Amino acid sequence: MKDTITNTPAKPTEEPFKSTRNACKLCAPLGASVAFKGIRGSVPIIHGGQGCATYIRRYLISHYKEPVDIASSNFSEEATIFGGGANCHTAISNVIKQYHPEFIGITTTCLSETIGDDVKFYIQKYKELSEDENLPHFVNASTPSYQGSHIDGFHEAVGQIVKSMAEAGERGEHINIFPGFVSPEDLRQLKTILEDFGIEYIMVPDFSETLDNPIWDAYKRIPDGGTPIELVKKCGSACASIELGTIINKGSLSGRVKNTSNLTTAGEYLQEKFGVENCRMPSPTGVTSCDTFFETLSRVSGKPIPMKYTKERGRLIDSYVDGHKYAFGKRAVVYGEEDFVVAMSAFLNEIGIVVALAATGGESFKLEEEVKKYCPENPDSIQVKNGWDYELIHEWCNENKPDILIGNSKAYYIARELGVPIVRCGFPIHDRIGGQRIKHLGYTGTQELFDRIVNELIGYKQDHSAVGYKYM
Repeated sequence: MKDTITNTPAKPTEEPFKSTRNACKLCAPLGASVAFKGIRGSVPIIHGGQGCATYIRRYLISHYKEPVDIASSNFSEEATIFGGGANCHTAISNVIKQYHPEFIGITTTCLSETIGDDVKFYIQKYKELSEDENLPHFVNASTPSYQGSHIDGFHEAVGQIVKSMAEAGERGEHINIFPGFVSPEDLRQLKTILEDFGIEYIMVPDFSETLDNPIWDAYKRIPDGGTPIELVKKCGSACASIELGTIINKGSLSGRVKNTSNLTTAGEYLQEKFGVENCRMPSPTGVTSCDTFFETLSRVSGKPIPMKYTKERGRLIDSYVDGHKYAFGKRAVVYGEEDFVVAMSAFLNEIGIVVALAATGGESFKLEEEVKKYCPENPDSIQVKNGWDYELIHEWCNENKPDILIGNSKAYYIARELGVPIVRCGFPIHDRIGGQRIKHLGYTGTQELFDRIVNELIGYKQDHSAVGYKYM
C-alpha cells in the first residue's frame, strides 16, 4: 500500500524579530515624573542610577522649556549588589532638607526593579526612623521600562496618587477629571471649560503651571501650581469622574501579568472603592469627541452647555466645509502614544483625511480595536501597528508614500527625507518652541489643529507649484 501524503496548509510565518532601533516611546519613570509634577509642592525622586534622572530632566526641559528638578537615589555598584535602601533614605533626607516639599513621588527604574528593591518598605522604615513629625506625603510608583512606556508610567503614578490619598466622604457636587498626558495648554483649556460650566472639579494631575510657569523674579525650587493634596483626598466623594483616554494604562503589563488587579485606572478604583461613577472617553479632539465630552459634563453636572461652546462648535464645522477640498482623501501617518493616536485618528477620519498608518511604540495591542471603533468611515484601509519604532515607520513610509505625518518631532527626519509636511503635536517636541502651549482639546483646540493641518497641505502644494500663486 502506498503512503498517502496529506497536503496541510502551512502555518503563517511570523515576521522576523527586529530589535528596536529608535523607539516610538519613552521610559516609564519619565511619565511618572510628569504626573508627580502635577501635585502641589512636589519633588519626584527616581530610585535608580543618576543617568536615568539626568536623561529625564534633559528630555523634559527640552520640551517644556522650563527648569525641571528631579532627584535621584544615585545607585552605585554597591547599591546594585546589596540593595538601594540606604541610597533611598539619603535621597529623601536631601530632598526634604533642600526643598521642604509637601509631596515626594518616588518612581523606580529598571535597575531597582530588577534587583527587587521594596520601595514601600524603605518609605515605611524612613517614617519610623525619622524624628520629623511633619514629613511630606509619599507615593511610590512601580515603573520598570521593560514592562511599559512613559504612558504606562504616567498612569501608574496617577493611580497610586489617588489610591494613597482618596478618602470616603459625603457625596459632593464636584467631579474628578483625569486628563491624561496632554499639554499644559490643554490642561488650562479643560479648566476654562469646567469653570465656564460652573463646575467644581479636581484635576489629577495638574501640571499646567508647574511645567509652564510665568517668568520669575527669583528662582523657585518648587514651582507654584499643582493639585493640592487636600483636593486629592476629596476624589472619593465626587459625584463622577471623567477619564480622557480609552487605553490608558492597559499597556504591556496587561498582556503579561496574570494578576492585573493592580492595573485599575484611577477612575476605576474610585468607582470600585467609593461608588464614584467613572465616565471614560477619547480625548475631545474633533466634533464627535467634543460633543461626547460636553454632553457628559452637562449630564453629570446638571448644567446646560454654555452658548460660547455652541458657537465654537458651529465655527469649527463651518471651517470643515471651507477646508474640505484641501484635506479630503489625503493619506496621513499618525504616531505616538496610544490614546493620542486614537483621538487623532478619529479626528482625521472626521475631516476626510485617510489614516493610512496608525503606529505606536506601546504594547497594549488594543490600539487596532480602538482606532477602528472611532474611524467608521474606512476601518479596513487603516494599518494599525503596536510595538513599532521610528525605523519601521520610516520603512513603511518609504514604501507607501503618505501625504502628511502627524505626531511629535522625532519623526521629522522621515518627513524631511520624503519631502512631505509634518504637523508637530503631542510629546516630545524638541525642534520648535511652544510644545507645551500646543492645544489639541475642545472645539478651539480642534480648530487650531485643523487650521494647522490644512495649511500645511496647502503650503506644500503651493511650494511645489510651477506657478507662484498668491491666491487660492
